Amino acid sequence: MTKAEFVAAVATKTGLTKAAAAEAVDAFTGTVAELLKAGDKVTFPGFGTFSVSERAARTGRNPQTGAEIKIAASKSGKFSAGKDLKGL
Repeated sequence: MTKAEFVAAVATKTGLTKAAAAEAVDAFTGTVAELLKAGDKVTFPGFGTFSVSERAARTGRNPQTGAEIKIAASKSGKFSAGKDLKGL
């Protein structure tokens, strides 16, 4: 499902215009992204949890040369499905 299809589905279910539904979807994704950047966790009981996953710095290998390279530590967003989604 694309973002446009998702916005259309939200508009249909809520009775909003597509423009208003797109604004609501953008507000939701923007707010979740801001909270994750701040290091917070966003939980929707039954649906799931958005959190920040941290990877430590490590040593890897260049597959072409076999030379060791250093891979920097990084953070990324993670979603863990809640009880209502796990049974799908």
